[in-house]
Amino acid sequence: MNHLFHTNFREMDAFKGRIQTTKGIWIAKAAGIEPCTVVMDLEGTDGRERGEDDTAFEKQSALFALAISDIVLINMWCHDIGREQAANKPLLKTVFQVMARLFSPRKTTLMFVIRDKTKTPLEHLKPILSEDIQKIWNAVSKPQAYNNTPLSEFFNVEITALCSYEEREEQFKEEVAQLRQRFYNCIAPGGLAGDRRAVVPASGFSFSAQQIWRVIKENRDLDLPTHKVMVATVRCEEITNDKLSCMTSDKEWLALEEAVQTGLVSGFGKKISSILETYLSQYDMETFYFDEGVRKGKRQQLESKLLQLVHPAYVTMLGHIRSKVLESFKTCLDKSLQGEGFAASVRYCTKACVLEFEQSFADAAIQQANWNASKVQEKLLRDIEAHTSSVRSEKLSEIVAKSEKQLGLALTAPVESLLESGRDDSWASIRRILKRETEAAVSEFSSAVSGFELDQSTFNKMVQHLRDYARSVVEKKSREESAKVLILMKDRFSTAFSHDNESMPRVWTGKEDIREIAKDAFHVSLKLLSVMSAIRLDEKPDKVENILFSSLMDGKVAAPLQDKSTRESADPLASGSWEEVPPENTLVTPVQCKSIWRQFKAETEYPIVQAISAQEAHKRRNNWLPPPWAILAMVVLGFNEFMLLLRNPLYLMVLFVVALLAKAIWVQMDIAGEFRYGTLAGLMSISSRFFPTVINLLKRLAEEAQGHPTPEAPRATHSLSSHSFRSQTPQPSSVPVSSVSSNSSSSESGYEYSSPQLSHRRVTNIQQPEFS
Repeated sequence: MNHLFHTNFREMDAFKGRIQTTKGIWIAKAAGIEPCTVVMDLEGTDGRERGEDDTAFEKQSALFALAISDIVLINMWCHDIGREQAANKPLLKTVFQVMARLFSPRKTTLMFVIRDKTKTPLEHLKPILSEDIQKIWNAVSKPQAYNNTPLSEFFNVEITALCSYEEREEQFKEEVAQLRQRFYNCIAPGGLAGDRRAVVPASGFSFSAQQIWRVIKENRDLDLPTHKVMVATVRCEEITNDKLSCMTSDKEWLALEEAVQTGLVSGFGKKISSILETYLSQYDMETFYFDEGVRKGKRQQLESKLLQLVHPAYVTMLGHIRSKVLESFKTCLDKSLQGEGFAASVRYCTKACVLEFEQSFADAAIQQANWNASKVQEKLLRDIEAHTSSVRSEKLSEIVAKSEKQLGLALTAPVESLLESGRDDSWASIRRILKRETEAAVSEFSSAVSGFELDQSTFNKMVQHLRDYARSVVEKKSREESAKVLILMKDRFSTAFSHDNESMPRVWTGKEDIREIAKDAFHVSLKLLSVMSAIRLDEKPDKVENILFSSLMDGKVAAPLQDKSTRESADPLASGSWEEVPPENTLVTPVQCKSIWRQFKAETEYPIVQAISAQEAHKRRNNWLPPPWAILAMVVLGFNEFMLLLRNPLYLMVLFVVALLAKAIWVQMDIAGEFRYGTLAGLMSISSRFFPTVINLLKRLAEEAQGHPTPEAPRATHSLSSHSFRSQTPQPSSVPVSSVSSNSSSSESGYEYSSPQLSHRRVTNIQQPEFS
């Protein structure tokens, strides 16, 4: 190279030994050759320094030279022609194949320089070398587009020979000088570099060379292994497959795989590790003498495939561990909740279960695998958190439900009682009860949830829920009571009208002021309506009571108006809502109040009419004496008869006996009681019993005179019999005259026997249950 291009590349010093001189790629400018020629010096392709295992750079540099150069000079010893390795045939085959695939056709001159030529004429060597190059080209696999492309499209093959430099130095220099002449103006047509297709300008040479080198470096086809590496690869692959096949049919492994599907397996990790270590040890023994790099790489592949085989069983085992630990957490939490707070129990159980999971994971860990159970542990913690949330929600719901139940029981009955009382302070009392019971429930709730360690916002929300619920209980009960306000008003009216201030039933004697009593009863009933017309839990004043009393009790509106339509519009009850009362707090609208009051008035007229009738009847019943003028007339007209009685004591004695007899008959027949139900009914009852009573009285007097007194029935019994008769006998106006004189009637029809003997037996029968 130095003699040919007058360059100064480093040369080997023969006196120092045969060592590598050129390392890598060196570039220099040829001196005295036009046009400008750049010369590259590449290291030898068979240097011992790189050895047989590092031939990638040789291939890369050779391909780089072919791709970037117009002329490639290949040194070849004359005695290597015909040899496989020494003639660089494998290298040329690889380079040709990659160049055809990576680069487009470009005529490059391959000049084979035969060094140290022998006696064999060059004419005999050229065909052999050309034939070998053509065979190499035909044997390489090319892209489909270049399958039929001849070698001449890519390369122009030139062959020259030089004598030995050491033996014939002068002749060597002369032959080199002759060869140098071929490089002058070599780019001319027909020259060594006459094909100018795809020529790169000098300004782009640096970038083009960089890109070509990058493409060559990235191509893996140039990195072909050596023979021993190839043998080690094939044999280690066979051994790997054999061990993997033995593992898949291993009885111990199959038993473990089947057992882990049904539940936990104690010592799972150790058992699997032992099986894997057995097969890996066998692999190490069988591949001990193969290339170390290949052996280690295949061992890693075997280990990876074995771990892939056992990974599903390992995942299943972790699933069993997670399920077992989760069940342990549930059991632990249930037991801990009986004596500790919820949050403390959760922390304790979570810590214990995480420790149990780590211990179980350590037992299931496989020595050859660096598998991390963090994802399984995270899922376990998520399951624990989900169960904790579920139990927390359930427990809190139970506490809230208990508090709500207590609030309902504590508020419903008092609110109902206060609303039905209809007092002025009913709503004030309801508010006090609501506040007291709500605070008590909140205090109890706070104590119950203290162990949950709720955040402040959640606790405030739950407390507010309880307060809202307590208010809703009052509102719900208020609406229920307002729905039956008419019934309650009638009951209230009946109580106030029919009972006095001491809650005793009224007896209409004629002295009572029914109008005033009815007005008071209407007043308390209307008061009840005003109380139930709106919900008053916010202590806001309203005019509901004033409007109701001014419109319904006083019977007038706020201001008298002339026009009827204007008067209707001024009616405070002609509205669907109350002033100063929100619609959601309205129980009974003004229009409904007016309708209810109208119906109430209509349904309470009958008790008032009955009271008036009873009062009139009482007056008539108690006013049985003749009028004063009649008494005065009797005194004036009967004066003579009165004086006669005074002059004759016998008449006075007879009058006294008659008076006694009349008194006895009066008491015996209970004449005052008979007239209690009216004059006509009393007269008919007395007329039907008068003669039997007189006869009975005379018989008793006669028997007493003879010394055989008849035992007299108790007074109360006779009164009971009389009352039974009055209640069972039809109205006197419908009784025929013949029934008055009848001595007996059927016992099934409910009539008494009127004869003295049977009457006495009837009385006796009535007394029997009292003494039994």
